Amino acid sequence: MASQDWFDKDFYKVLGVKKDASEAELKKVYRKLARKYHPDSNPGDAKAEAKFKEVSEAYSVLSDKNQREEYDQIRAMGSGARFTSGGGSGGFEDVFGGRFGGTRGQQYSYQTGGAGFEDILGGMFGGQGGFGTTSGGYRGFGGPTPGRDVAASVTLDFETATRGDTVSLSTSQGNTIKVKIPAGVADGQKIKVRGKGEPSPDGGEAGNIVLTVNVRKHPVFEREGLNLRVVVPVTFVEATLGATIEVPTLGGDPVRLRVAPGTPSGRILRVKGRGVHTSKGTGDLLAEVQVAVPSHLSDEARAALEEFSRVGPEENPRDEILARART
Repeated sequence: MASQDWFDKDFYKVLGVKKDASEAELKKVYRKLARKYHPDSNPGDAKAEAKFKEVSEAYSVLSDKNQREEYDQIRAMGSGARFTSGGGSGGFEDVFGGRFGGTRGQQYSYQTGGAGFEDILGGMFGGQGGFGTTSGGYRGFGGPTPGRDVAASVTLDFETATRGDTVSLSTSQGNTIKVKIPAGVADGQKIKVRGKGEPSPDGGEAGNIVLTVNVRKHPVFEREGLNLRVVVPVTFVEATLGATIEVPTLGGDPVRLRVAPGTPSGRILRVKGRGVHTSKGTGDLLAEVQVAVPSHLSDEARAALEEFSRVGPEENPRDEILARART
């Protein structure tokens, strides 16, 4: 800035905010204006570029608590408050003299070393200078650089993942935060915890924690979407003659189900509403019947089974598949 300095520039007017505007309001207005006048959005437009610099300059001062207080004091003094550059040439570096060790009433001789406006501003917002910078600065609409995301993981047992829970995580800063795990979270699912990652290096929004949930396998139940599947063994007699059996449920009492006579292995018995409960819906419990074949028979049982084979229906359950294979 030239020697006319802060007194001759109404930063509040440039951003269109009141003098008591909060930091959040300043940031919101600035980002809106930065997008509007961003050089990438207005290629070759010198007026837009100038306006973008003016808006960025205003925000860089007002968003800094110390600079804002100093600016307000200088504006309140009246026309007697002036800065002059040590070299007598003025320039943008005068604006930021105070940032590099100067005080009001002193002459500033900070040199940019040939760096232009965009190099100074780009450095302030995390970029590397120039309108082509790809991080922070201009490419991020001139706004502050957001903090980096942090990856974390947590392992839950099957039932906890199904019903949901709240877990505690320790951050790199030594803090403990609580994260709500939604009911029905799946193995490998990622949960984003906003604003709990690394802080911004220049006053922007903090990064996020990206939490990966690992779910241990259950010894009895498997998950299929919102449904739970369980394999239920039945005896040959139960499957043949029919029976009422008990089937386990996750975290609750068993339910009684009717097995119809002649039920084969693989048939599914459905229990409505006893699956996974989530905000998107509730699944069912799928009980898959599996006919258990005895590995040991008494002499009496063997004789009875041989008699059944003699008097039972003469049918070959493989006839259909053999016929289909021939065609």
